[in-house]
Amino acid sequence: MSLEQQIMTEMKDAMKAKNEGVLRSLRAIKAEIIKAKTEPGAGGEINEATEQKFLQKMMKQRRDSLEIFEKQGREDLAIKEREEIETIERFLPKQMGEAEIREAVASIITQVGATSPADMGKVMGAASKQLAGLADGKIISTVVKELLSK
Repeated sequence: MSLEQQIMTEMKDAMKAKNEGVLRSLRAIKAEIIKAKTEPGAGGEINEATEQKFLQKMMKQRRDSLEIFEKQGREDLAIKEREEIETIERFLPKQMGEAEIREAVASIITQVGATSPADMGKVMGAASKQLAGLADGKIISTVVKELLSK
């Protein structure tokens, strides 16, 4: 079942259950699907990699907003962002834990022969490709900085 079909099925269920938080999130995902399908060169079709890419982007946007709302004490808006994050996460592959990221980054550092913080660009390039969709870029960056500064 494609992502679009999953979204449509879950939207029907959310409407029946009158679950506004989930429905709002699903509508946002559906809007991204439509946007991706209508972009020049897409030909009305999107592949799984494109789906993962825009879902990751949506997650990042929600996390950034959540952070801002929490700093400003806007719990009413933070709750909405948490609901949307929870819904979007269901359609993404399981995210790696920090220990797994450390292992992967240490391996990448060895592969590219990085020895100092000056090599961060090489490591981040390889790590971003290898861990795409499996880990948050901020966490990867933090781990890379930490491991290269040792």
